[in-house]
Amino acid sequence: FFSISSSFSNMFSRVVQCSLRSQARMISFTATRLAPVYYAKSHEWVDIEGDKATLGISDFAQKELGDVVYVDLPEVGTQFTAGSAFAAVESVKATDEIYTPVAGTVEEVNTTLGDEPELVNKEPESGGWMIKLSGVSGVPEGLMDKDAYAKFCEEEAH
Repeated sequence: FFSISSSFSNMFSRVVQCSLRSQARMISFTATRLAPVYYAKSHEWVDIEGDKATLGISDFAQKELGDVVYVDLPEVGTQFTAGSAFAAVESVKATDEIYTPVAGTVEEVNTTLGDEPELVNKEPESGGWMIKLSGVSGVPEGLMDKDAYAKFCEEEAH
């Protein structure tokens, strides 16, 4: 009886530890996404925190593109004005330019997309981010919050 109880206790302890680790990862992930995300009518998203911004394409955009097979990203240090193309995404359907809704200097590039361009499809608004800019000065007019963007996509689909 003691060995069964001891085994059960060890198993229960592992389940609780695993559950706590999972919850910690969820809390950690949630904590990194406190800033609101904004969307452009051209289907890019931008997550602005202070004078820094992370950019990528929306879930709607990746669905329209189809399977992404190549992503051409700029070099660190490249400067962009709002509205300029910062990347090209090649899919099985087409090649599209991706535009930045904000001005800034490329601080970081998601180099993982070189080997795994499919991340743009799998995780378009998280792991499939494309670039990080510095020197961003606020949220420009004309960007939409998540609810407004969802409504925009619904109208555009019809």
